[in-house]
Amino acid sequence: MQLTDLLNRYGGIATSLVIDLVALFLMTYVLYFRRHWRTDLLLSYSALNIGVFVTMSVLTKVRIEIAVGFGLFAILSIIRLQAGRVTQQEVGYYFLALVLGLLNGLGLEDRGLVVAMNVVLLLVVLGVDCKPLRDRSRRMNVHLDGVYTNEAALVAELERKLGGQVAYQEITDIDLINGHMVIDVRFRPGQGVIEPPLQRTDEVREGV
Repeated sequence: MQLTDLLNRYGGIATSLVIDLVALFLMTYVLYFRRHWRTDLLLSYSALNIGVFVTMSVLTKVRIEIAVGFGLFAILSIIRLQAGRVTQQEVGYYFLALVLGLLNGLGLEDRGLVVAMNVVLLLVVLGVDCKPLRDRSRRMNVHLDGVYTNEAALVAELERKLGGQVAYQEITDIDLINGHMVIDVRFRPGQGVIEPPLQRTDEVREGV
C-alpha cells in the first residue's frame, strides 16, 4: 500500500525526470559534445538543467508565495558567463538546458505534449548548429601587424591570411604605438591555409 501511495504521489515527477534526463543526454552528448568537444561544460549544463527541474518540481508541489518563486529564479542572474571562454553557441546551449529544465519540471499532465516540445527544441538546435552552416561562415578576432587605413587593402590582406572570403569586418582596436590592430572578422572559408603571423612593422599602410 505504501508503494502504491508513493507511485501515486511521486510517479508523475519520476516520469518527468526520466523525460528530462533523456532530453539532457541528447542535448549534452549527442548535440553538444560530439560537435564541440568540451567536457568542462557538460557538468555546467547538467547542473543547471537538474537544478531548474528540481526547483520547478518543488514549486508545483508545494504552496509557496509567488515572490519567493521569482526570488529563487533570480539567483540565476548571479551566474556570469565569461565571453572570452564561452562562445555564443555555448551560451545558446545554456539557455536550452534551462528551458528543458523548466519545461519538464512544470509537471504538465499531457506527457505527449511535453515529449513533443522536447523533440521540437532538440530538432531546432540540431538544424541550426550543424556543420554545413558552421562551414559557411566563421568568426575570428584577428590581430594584424600594421595599421591599414584603406578598407580594400585591409580586406585583401585578411583574405590572403585567412584563405577565405571576408563577409564582414570591423576594427575593434588600433595600437598606433606598436603598429597593430584587432579586427572582428566573419569569413567564408576557402581552400587556402591560414598564414603564420609576420614580423611586426611600425608602418602605416595606405593601400591602393
